[in-house]
Amino acid sequence: MARRSNFSARYPLRTTREVYDALLNREYWEFRVEKMREFSPNQVASFHADDSGIEIVLEHILPRTDLPDIAQTVMRKDMVITRKESYSAFGDEVTGKYEASIPAGPGSLTGTIKLFGTDTGCTLRTSSEAKVYLPMIGPKLEQLMLVNLVDLFRAEGEFTQQWLDENSKS
Repeated sequence: MARRSNFSARYPLRTTREVYDALLNREYWEFRVEKMREFSPNQVASFHADDSGIEIVLEHILPRTDLPDIAQTVMRKDMVITRKESYSAFGDEVTGKYEASIPAGPGSLTGTIKLFGTDTGCTLRTSSEAKVYLPMIGPKLEQLMLVNLVDLFRAEGEFTQQWLDENSKS
């Protein structure tokens, strides 16, 4: 059985255009990955943006020794996570999706993304679904994945706010 969670990064006093323009900018992604390197090795594997939307592939490496004991029972090497994100062309509401994969991983992590305006700014909402196909420990690993994912999205939201503050045109 899959587990689900939602996370909303709110950007007060920012428009959807400002946040989308950041997503269109490879320098933004490099900035975000550089910030994430404080925790583990990360890189932008590929990036493409044009009038039809955005596609990005990120690679995160989590050393096996840093994984919780329950995850170490399944993973025998460092965990290499490939995360693919795509966003639609800019509009009143931008939609997207993501998937994260681990070679020989026992499950999946997918989600949808929505960027939309609010009365006070805009919100980037990510809805995630984790599935682990292992009896007994599957539900524990799914919950662990989602808890850690919320922490990741929170940090990325903070980095995005920092990028917007430092690169604002006003």
